[in-house]
Amino acid sequence: MVLSWILLSTSLVCLISLIGVFTLAINEKLLQKALFGLIGFSAGALIGGAFLHLLPEALEKADSTIVFYYLILGIVIFFLMERYFHWRHCHEEDCHVHPFTYLNLFGDGFHNFIDGMVIAASFAASIKLGVVTTVAIILHEIPQELGDFGVLVYGGFSKKKALFFNFLSALTAMAGAVVGYFLTTFAQGFTGFILPLTAGGFIYIATSDLIPEIHKQTNLRRSSAAFFAFLLGIIFMAIAKKILPS
Repeated sequence: MVLSWILLSTSLVCLISLIGVFTLAINEKLLQKALFGLIGFSAGALIGGAFLHLLPEALEKADSTIVFYYLILGIVIFFLMERYFHWRHCHEEDCHVHPFTYLNLFGDGFHNFIDGMVIAASFAASIKLGVVTTVAIILHEIPQELGDFGVLVYGGFSKKKALFFNFLSALTAMAGAVVGYFLTTFAQGFTGFILPLTAGGFIYIATSDLIPEIHKQTNLRRSSAAFFAFLLGIIFMAIAKKILPS
């Protein structure tokens, strides 16, 4: 039953990689407005997911000192991945990574593999935590995958080729999910390790990548709308904590 939830959720995350196809039909200005609001909502959802779901669950499974060491380790690891593996979250068309197109694919594939492991560990803890974590990952993946699609096209790929390679990179999440499932089954303490690590990653992405994107906006109305979306993301996770069954 748990494995079915894991595979279904990971499949949904993989399908998000095809969202670039919508850029072919949607007006660019409308897309940018929707994307900016989604970035705010995603930042709030990641913060809410980390502090309201992942960390409380982790604290039930391990000593608080260990949990916060893992939290810090998660922030450090995500910093290193973004800094040295060019795993970037580009939300603009003008991303100067032409020489690094394939490296960007490698980094994204590694990131998706980690996402799969995180989803597996979350469902191993509880169905509710698995659903919440999957939603948080999907919300974050939408702007990221649009950015990755733009990077590949900017790097010289045709739009069809960019969609194909982006989807191929996303499939590594399935491998990560299977590995994560077996680790949670056979490696005692893996869930207690991966949950605060993931919380650290969520906090890092929200605070170092998504929130700074909101601060770049000079238009007061748009930045205020993004801040409201940010609050809605936190509220969404708070409501999910109350209404979702364990």
